[in-house]
Amino acid sequence: MPFTPPYDLPRLPLPTGITSSQLTSTEAGLSYHILSAGHSGHFSPPLILLLHGFPEIAYSWRKVMLPMAKAGYRVVAFDQRGYGRTTGWDDSEYSKVDLRTFSMTTLVRDVVILVHALGYKTVKCIVGHDFGAVAASLCALTRPDFFENVVLMSHPFKGSPSLPSNIAHSAPPPRANDREEEPDIHASLATLPEPRKHYKWYYSTPPAASEMLHPTSALQSFLRGYFHLKSGDWPGNDPHPLKEWSASELAKMPNYYIMPLHASMRDTVAKDMESAETVRLDNTHHWLPDNDLAVYAQEYKRTGFQGGLNWYRVQTDPANTKDMLMFAGAKITIPCLFISGTKDWGIYQEPGVVEKMKDVCTKFKGVRMIEGAGHWVQQERPESVVDEILRFLSFTAREERKKRSREQERREEKGEMVILEESVEIQDGRILFWDALERVG
Repeated sequence: MPFTPPYDLPRLPLPTGITSSQLTSTEAGLSYHILSAGHSGHFSPPLILLLHGFPEIAYSWRKVMLPMAKAGYRVVAFDQRGYGRTTGWDDSEYSKVDLRTFSMTTLVRDVVILVHALGYKTVKCIVGHDFGAVAASLCALTRPDFFENVVLMSHPFKGSPSLPSNIAHSAPPPRANDREEEPDIHASLATLPEPRKHYKWYYSTPPAASEMLHPTSALQSFLRGYFHLKSGDWPGNDPHPLKEWSASELAKMPNYYIMPLHASMRDTVAKDMESAETVRLDNTHHWLPDNDLAVYAQEYKRTGFQGGLNWYRVQTDPANTKDMLMFAGAKITIPCLFISGTKDWGIYQEPGVVEKMKDVCTKFKGVRMIEGAGHWVQQERPESVVDEILRFLSFTAREERKKRSREQERREEKGEMVILEESVEIQDGRILFWDALERVG
C-alpha cells in the first residue's frame, strides 16, 4: 500500500525537547513516525533506539527520552510497523493481510533500515518493552555487529528456535521452544472448572481487533482499565514463578493473560474493573493522566488494533516463524540486561524463561526488578528505568575499555598498530572521544 505520511493529525503533547517527525524510506516501504531527543547540529551522539509494545506507541517512551539524551545520547523511538503514525504497512482486513510483511525478520529489517536512514552505522543500545522486547532481542540475536547492547523489558528472551538433530535413523524429539505451540494446552485450559483461554491466541482470532475497538465511544475507558489492571496499582497483581506450562499453572495468572473462555478482552477488563479500588485507580492517573491516555485512544481509534495484533498472529503460528529457523541454536552475544517491575506478571508468562536467560545470552548482565512497578515500567517508574539503563551502559563501556586495554597490550608485544591514548573534549556540553594511533616496534 502507499506509504504517504499522515497529515492533518493533532500534534502530540510532547515534553519540550522531544520532536515528532516523519521519515520516508522506499527500502522499507514505510513512512516512519519517529520521536527524537538529543540531536543538535553536526554532532551525532551514540544512538539509543526504543521499541514499544502492545497496545502502545512511540509516545510510551516520552518520560525516559530526555534524561537519556541529557546523558549524552541521541534517543529515538518510533511507531513500529502496524502502529500509530507510521504508514505503508498492510492494513487490509484480517483475512486479506499478508502476514509475511509482519514476519520477525521484517521487523528487524525495519529497524536496520531506519537506523541507516538516521545516519548511523551502529546502535549503542536497543531497548524493547513488551512485544518490542521480542523485536529487540531478535535484533540483538541476528545483528550483533550492528547493535552493541540490548535492554529487554517485561518480556524475557527464551532463546532462538531449535531444530531436530541427528534424525537420520530415529524420530525427531519435540523442539525445546515449541511448548507454546502445543494444541493440548488450549484444550486443557478450555476444560478447567472455570474454562479459560490464552490471550495471545485470542489476539490471533478474527474478532479480537473489532471487539477491542468497538464501541469507540468507550475506547478510552477500556484502555484505562487495561493499563490499570496490568500496572503496579492493581492489587490483583501478585506475580510469582509458575511450576510448569500446564493449564492449572497458567490459570494462576490474571484474567488479562488467561482469559475467561467465552469473553472478549473488553469483557474481561470490564469485569475486573468492577471491583477495582477507586484509590488505586487514582494512583494510575498519576503516571497516566487523562490527556496522555487520550493520545492512545485517538491513535487506536484512527488505526484500529489489527496492525499490532498481526504480530501475535505471526508468533502463534509456526508456519509464520520459519524465517527465524536460520538462526536456530544462536545466542545473544552482546551485553544484555533485563528490567521488569515487581508487580509484572509478564516475566512469568512462560515458566522458566527468565531464569534461562543466562544460558541463551552469553553476556547476560542480570535482572533488575523495579519495586512497585507493574507491566508499564517505563511509564510507571521512568526515573528508575533511566538509572538502570545508564548504569548498564556505563558498566559495559568500562568493560569495553578494559578489553581494549588488554588488546593493546597484546598488540604492543607484536608491534602492531595500537591506541596510544584516548582523548576527551567537552563540546557544547557533550563528551567527545577520539583515539590517537601509533605503531609500536
